[in-house]
Amino acid sequence: MSLRSAVRSLRRVPLAAALGLLAACASTGAGKPAPPLDALYGQLDQASLGYETALRQARAGDAEASRKTLAQSLDRLKLAAARCGDVAGCDPQRFFSVFDRLLRMKDGNFDDDQDLNGDIDASQAALAPGRMGAASLPQAQRSVTLLRGQKLSELIAMNGAVKSALEDWLTWRRPNLIDAYVNYEYLRSQMWPAYKKADLPEALLFGIMARESGGKVHALSRSGAAGPLQFMYATGLRFGLGTENGFDMRYDPAASARANAEYLNEQLKAFNNNLELSLGAYNGGEGRMRRLVGDDDAVSFYDPRIYDQLAPETRAYVPAVLAAAWLFLHPNSYNLKFPRVDGRLGAIVLKRPASLSELTVCLGTTRDMYEGWFRTLRNLNPRLDPRLAQPIGTTLQVPRLLERVYAARCVDGPWPILAADLHDAVVPVVKDAGAGSAAALSKRTRTYVVRRGDTLSGISHRLGCSSLHEITALNGFRNHRISVGQRLKLPVCD
Repeated sequence: MSLRSAVRSLRRVPLAAALGLLAACASTGAGKPAPPLDALYGQLDQASLGYETALRQARAGDAEASRKTLAQSLDRLKLAAARCGDVAGCDPQRFFSVFDRLLRMKDGNFDDDQDLNGDIDASQAALAPGRMGAASLPQAQRSVTLLRGQKLSELIAMNGAVKSALEDWLTWRRPNLIDAYVNYEYLRSQMWPAYKKADLPEALLFGIMARESGGKVHALSRSGAAGPLQFMYATGLRFGLGTENGFDMRYDPAASARANAEYLNEQLKAFNNNLELSLGAYNGGEGRMRRLVGDDDAVSFYDPRIYDQLAPETRAYVPAVLAAAWLFLHPNSYNLKFPRVDGRLGAIVLKRPASLSELTVCLGTTRDMYEGWFRTLRNLNPRLDPRLAQPIGTTLQVPRLLERVYAARCVDGPWPILAADLHDAVVPVVKDAGAGSAAALSKRTRTYVVRRGDTLSGISHRLGCSSLHEITALNGFRNHRISVGQRLKLPVCD
């Protein structure tokens, strides 16, 4: 038996073991003498240790010994599980916890520089190591997943709430998870350094971002939370996310990641490094969480005194973040494959005026980005209005792979002409029969007070009877920057 065959066999073990346990625990093992409970649990422990031994043997190149050890361990595991029903006090959940523990292992990844109980999935280590460039962040950094000296894997309890969240991410939320992963890969070089500096696991950053915004930098909730990590206005101000030259810094990926890391470290300190309570405070408010916890800093998030008093959103939020973080680390264990993304950043200098919207049209579906590059361009250039044409000489951040594509498609030829033609299209204005001419209609204005999250293009779209250029001219703007509380003149739409 080759080493490669042994590796493939070991990768299939968790599923086989789970199926065996499911079948065995349903049987009572009638007719067989019931062993003492301690002896039964001893067999379970030996089976688990045997699995680790088989991994080490395969890692050392002894495929035959690994195969024999593995077979013995699985036989012991199935036998012990089958007898559980005959032993008073035997807890079947303990057998399933062994399966969960096996999922925490490397699924057959035997690289010499990684230990068996590491927190990084083999598929992640294999995603083109070093592809981000020597001066950028190496993929190997994802294996640094300690939180206050403990492995993130050991802090994520595979309870019912987390398992349910895992199923959600792997089923109806699967497209959202994939989109969040792609968005994060292009934002990684901006957001991960702040977490690394704060000694926080990258998987946790991804989990929070996936649940909060899906990696959409300009996300704005109904409650007013804004940015990729959804800071409320007052909380953002407390952590330095104010307004800079008319730009709300909550929408800045690097600044929001820095603020999020500071906030999370503050909550971990307040809640005795309890990750679930800290995440609950992030979502439901630290004041409320502190009142519920009181002086009992060892209480569990799932304790009815805490869990039952929280809003349904917070009860769902915490396991969803942990489940997304877990899948970020262990996709292979759940039949999940994240796309390969070259997240290296580059820049282009515009050779002709263009908006982000126009660039999206001429860039097309390069590198299998069938949904286009609009979201990525907006994420990487958060201060720009996507519908406003930028002048020649403007430098834009783009994925490095788009540098050549821009030069080939968006400088000359038919695509930039088509993009400009679509962008400059004028939507007909519907006239009110009693309002007279369009010129008279344009003179009728009303006052609008800018709210958080507003952009001129968004206001124009909501009006439905005007254009960005008309509103800009009506207010005498030289650019499209607006600020909260500013009073605008808008056309009256009948």
